[in-house]
Amino acid sequence: MRQAIEITSLQEAEDAIAGENVLLMYLSKENCSVCHALLPKIQDMMEAFPAIKFYQGDVGKIQEIAGQFSIFTVPGLLLYAEGREVLREARFVRVEELNEKLEKINAMYLAE
Repeated sequence: MRQAIEITSLQEAEDAIAGENVLLMYLSKENCSVCHALLPKIQDMMEAFPAIKFYQGDVGKIQEIAGQFSIFTVPGLLLYAEGREVLREARFVRVEELNEKLEKINAMYLAE
């Protein structure tokens, strides 16, 4: 199970997006049962993508992050490649479909 890097401020999130080639940001809330059920599945899936940086933030603790990234429901998964959002999933995420999309992004942006 791959642990995410904790984001504690909007600035940290923006710096990560600017500084990483490809990253997945998992945005959740403390009292969200769907968030807590989905996170272990995403953590397991991310084991297969070590080159994709994996971040997690709590929109309850960092409220401005929800506004900046237009998060209207949680969990929200945002995939950035070269500083641009290339994928957005929210609330009910199909892990198998997300895995297929990550495989394609991984091949496009991180293939050697």
